[in-house]
Amino acid sequence: MSRIALTFALALLCACGKNQSPAIAKDPFAPPLGLDGPALIVDALDPITEEKVALGRILFFDPRLSATSKMSCATCHPPEKSWVDGEALSAKFDGTKNTRNTPSVMNVGYLEKLYWDGRAPTLEKNIVAAWKNQMGGKPDEVAKSLQAVPAYQAMFKKAFAAPASEDTIGRALGAFLRTLRTGNSAFDRFITRQEPTALTADQQAGFALYNGKAGCVVCHQPSLFTDRGFHNAGIGMDAAKPDPGAGGEKARNDAKFIGAFKTPTLRNVSRTAPYFHDGSVASLREAVKLMASGGKDNPNKDPLLLDRKLSDQEIDQLVLFLQSLDGTDAFTRPSVPQ
Repeated sequence: MSRIALTFALALLCACGKNQSPAIAKDPFAPPLGLDGPALIVDALDPITEEKVALGRILFFDPRLSATSKMSCATCHPPEKSWVDGEALSAKFDGTKNTRNTPSVMNVGYLEKLYWDGRAPTLEKNIVAAWKNQMGGKPDEVAKSLQAVPAYQAMFKKAFAAPASEDTIGRALGAFLRTLRTGNSAFDRFITRQEPTALTADQQAGFALYNGKAGCVVCHQPSLFTDRGFHNAGIGMDAAKPDPGAGGEKARNDAKFIGAFKTPTLRNVSRTAPYFHDGSVASLREAVKLMASGGKDNPNKDPLLLDRKLSDQEIDQLVLFLQSLDGTDAFTRPSVPQ
């Protein structure tokens, strides 16, 4: 193993230990290569089962969950686009625009706080809130509609020994989302399997920058490539009415966190443009350059954000390294029962 690989492997082991959470139940599904360290956050009283996952997998693609019967969870999180829609700001069921960019749901089962501002304390609360607000879903009406479908009747009975309801629909979707995990990248082969040719020379140089001069690893820690924290990088703070982020009333309501947003994962990052909570940056290179130059100044900017004085070649090498974090994820849409 090269010195770079050995250094990062040690960092990986340390970071994995920090990622452990006390709210954990045994994971019945094998994680992909590179994600065998962190543990899924699962309510021990509501373990993941194959029956819940199978039900949630179908519900995710069913437009009957929305007010218009034309929108499903997959409308904003299509698997073909690495579970994002590629829009700066996506539309709600009524045609109005969101104020924040749609994040990927890959590896979401490892996060303690959901939404860009961290206001949802559990995945299920995030799911139900998005279902009602983004899709205009009316849980009681949706549940009644699903119970009228014999196939759904059987699936809910098998998964929960209970009929469709706001609770069982949210839990089924949560079980499914926890199985959406990305790994199996060139980076994972380089580190975990010690395949020296998995990364090009430029990617290995980017790897060294990531852990050293560029300082990316401070906030984008392996193996999830996020510290699961909240930082103010100054993005959008020059707007007439800046988004308060984690410091807003819906989240912490704490002035220290004004303009701070959840650190996004860098896994599959080359596939999930546009970037940042407001979708304001179109290209990965532009996003890397902005962060490497210290973000945008404002009174609450995180002191970790510094101008790293990177050359154009170093920016390019970082981008190439980040492309090595793309997983080999395959997904086939299920058929929705009629």
